[in-house]
Amino acid sequence: MDIQFGFVSTYPPTRCGIATFNQSLVKAISNLNSHSASVYRLVESSDDDDFRGSTPEVVANIVAGDAASMRAALRKLNTKDIAVIEHEFGIFGGEDGQEVIDILDNLRVPSLTILHTVLSNPTWHQREVMTEICRKSTAIVTMSESARHLLLTQYFVDPVKIYTIPHGSPSFPIVRSRNSGNPPMILTWGLIGPGKGIEWGIEAMAYLRDLIPMPRYIVAGRTHPKVFEREGEAYREYLQTRIRELGLENCVELRSEYLSEKSLAALAPSASVVLLPYDSTQQVTSGVLVEAVAARRPVIATDFPHATELLAEGIGILVPHHNPEAIAAAIRKILSNPDLAQDMSQRAAHMAPRLLWPAVATRYLQLAKSLIRTSAVA
Repeated sequence: MDIQFGFVSTYPPTRCGIATFNQSLVKAISNLNSHSASVYRLVESSDDDDFRGSTPEVVANIVAGDAASMRAALRKLNTKDIAVIEHEFGIFGGEDGQEVIDILDNLRVPSLTILHTVLSNPTWHQREVMTEICRKSTAIVTMSESARHLLLTQYFVDPVKIYTIPHGSPSFPIVRSRNSGNPPMILTWGLIGPGKGIEWGIEAMAYLRDLIPMPRYIVAGRTHPKVFEREGEAYREYLQTRIRELGLENCVELRSEYLSEKSLAALAPSASVVLLPYDSTQQVTSGVLVEAVAARRPVIATDFPHATELLAEGIGILVPHHNPEAIAAAIRKILSNPDLAQDMSQRAAHMAPRLLWPAVATRYLQLAKSLIRTSAVA
């Protein structure tokens, strides 16, 4: 049964986590028995990069606030077997991204909506938008049990509609000899901005000066485009100031680069520890967390919901928010105990196969087939 998918999402050259997620999922599904996957790319204005040329899978742009572009995209989307809607409040037009409701209202094919964020303390209007999304979608996918629990207990979504499929990850090479002759590497990656908690990781390094050799902390990632639009590089400049104030110039490095899959594959497996010092207490999905586990690295993370769930099997250490002393103690514990680090890596390796994109795409394909069959019967 060949299925034609239509994906509504941001997409490269847009640089954001959802665009990267969607590109990976489209590629993985297309690799399964040549299933067709077309993309209807969400853009903020008609001045954004044209969808033609380097991304042939993108067949239309949906411009925020432009009803004509939405209608044109829907005409094509309704010729597919199923529509996959990637949802995040900030990527659709209208207040709290309410234009997603217009898309769902005008679909004539089954819809599978992937929720990248489920807020535990939404505004009244955010709750209304999320409730309507869940009501109008044929099926809902969350990427963690924490998100599913929120939908059931705070949004009162029909449990029959909700499916949990993990965030996907590329595969990573196995590094047998890690950082041979070099200081241990603590690594954080992803798009950078306030709320990522990088300052707590930097301050933690000041508590580790007695370690020989002293570890290096690498932060790899460009400033998030939306953050850059609002405030330029103010957050990165603040982090650089803290590095200088603490005298950590020789052991903390901020790399302003957008990591491609190839670059990440070269960097992540060499880390002694992956650090996620995020400020958020509501984060129910973290692609970086999933990638760290797939790379079979010990993880230190603040106790946000997705980390609490995924690290429960002993893959890492949870620490309180805004607590550099606790981060430093966790780093010290892992670096000073090779057996503990090895055990964490082995536990991650046991989980990793189910997180890789081919396995994740297979589950989406199975769900799509089921929804299409049910829709045909109805």
